[in-house]
Amino acid sequence: MAKMLVAGEELGSRTTLEVRNPATGELVDTIPAATKEEIHKAVESAEKAFAKWSVSNPEERIKIYKRAVELISGKRDELSQLLTREQGKTLKESSLEIDKFCSDLEYYAGLAKNIRGAYFYPVADGKHGWIIKQPVGVTVAVVPWNFPISLMGNKLAPALITGNTVIVKPASTTSLTAIKIVELFWKAGMPEGVLNIVTGPGQSVGEELILHPKVRRVSFTGQTETGKRIMSLAGPDLKRITLELGGSDPMIVCEDADLDKAASGASVGRFFNCGQACVAVKRVYVMDSAAEKFTEKLLEKLKKLKVGNGLNPDSRMGSMHTKAQLEKVEAQVADAKKRGAKVLTGGERLRGGEYDKGNFYPPTVVTHVSDESALVTEECFGPALPIFTVKSFDEAIEKANHSPYGLGGSIWTKDLSKAMKGASRLQAGYTWINSMPVVFDELPFGGLKQSGYGKEHGVEAMEYYLETRSVLVSAE
Repeated sequence: MAKMLVAGEELGSRTTLEVRNPATGELVDTIPAATKEEIHKAVESAEKAFAKWSVSNPEERIKIYKRAVELISGKRDELSQLLTREQGKTLKESSLEIDKFCSDLEYYAGLAKNIRGAYFYPVADGKHGWIIKQPVGVTVAVVPWNFPISLMGNKLAPALITGNTVIVKPASTTSLTAIKIVELFWKAGMPEGVLNIVTGPGQSVGEELILHPKVRRVSFTGQTETGKRIMSLAGPDLKRITLELGGSDPMIVCEDADLDKAASGASVGRFFNCGQACVAVKRVYVMDSAAEKFTEKLLEKLKKLKVGNGLNPDSRMGSMHTKAQLEKVEAQVADAKKRGAKVLTGGERLRGGEYDKGNFYPPTVVTHVSDESALVTEECFGPALPIFTVKSFDEAIEKANHSPYGLGGSIWTKDLSKAMKGASRLQAGYTWINSMPVVFDELPFGGLKQSGYGKEHGVEAMEYYLETRSVLVSAE
């Protein structure tokens, strides 16, 4: 059984949860379901450690980060294997995720010495003003199952480097690799209590953590409805929260676009990680004069996406993470077909041989989709993509914005003025122009509308882990 890591100790529990390989159904390991006492121990330990860590020299934090990167990079293959076994993604995708985690650490290590306040003189006659930046306190990082390592990095990298202490709460189905990485942080010299990881169901363990009065900061990535629940739990104590929630990202393809590159953008943007991403191309609006050629190019690229067990090096798309998630995508595609949609490829779960052991669904493309279908009105968290034809750029923008979500969006055009117009009008927290939807550390990331609020990535993320205080000093 894997163990929780709390206050410098490994903790087990009498109650355990199974972690199974989504591609085979085989048992990978078990994890503890934390008790209320163990949860409180983690919070108390983090609060105790905060007193010293919050005033530690940034150079100390940088050294730990650098050593952690060395240790994690040295275990890259082993960690990638474990991540694939518990999540279902391909080995290549798992390796990229481990690399992304390390790059997060390196990026924020480079910013550690740039946390600055300000000084004003005179504010008034004989009066000096100071602005002080200080860490918030005990932070809970609630991490989802789709990108359990890179999204953990999004949270703990800025949190720890700014002097906060962290308790990671991973998804119950993808806790194993996260535990291994926290263990490597400890080996890198992370002081006792500064970084902890507790496991178990979100409704019990997660909520108990969030409700604890000594927790001052909560960072969550996941479904919009769950985010609203977390907001309600954190509200009475006015805890600082960041919510990175669901999305239904539109992609607009203009008649002057490089259609081959746009098709590649749609292929990777929709089907990476089996389509299980908040930031993903989930609706395509293509000008009618370019629709046929764009669709042909996309379908040709999808023929190369071999679906199979992620541990097979030949697999280009792995298993969906859970049977429930597979059934949800099946229902959304079935609803679209019932309303008149035409399936161009895919559309039914894969069966026979190894496919019968796991949750396999092929890359699916549909056209003639009703705006009332579930593929449009809901977030589709799987490998199904509706393509719509439009007559004008203005129509594409209007339809793209007709969604409760506003996480990301992309525009493909060679017309600079059209690109700038679209970037300013598209209701999205992150917009890509002639680019695949890849998130970079240097740029802040966060959604609009029902996609949440607050920012991860960039120097902006650090502000959400810092309190800004003012001090007025009279010299008279």
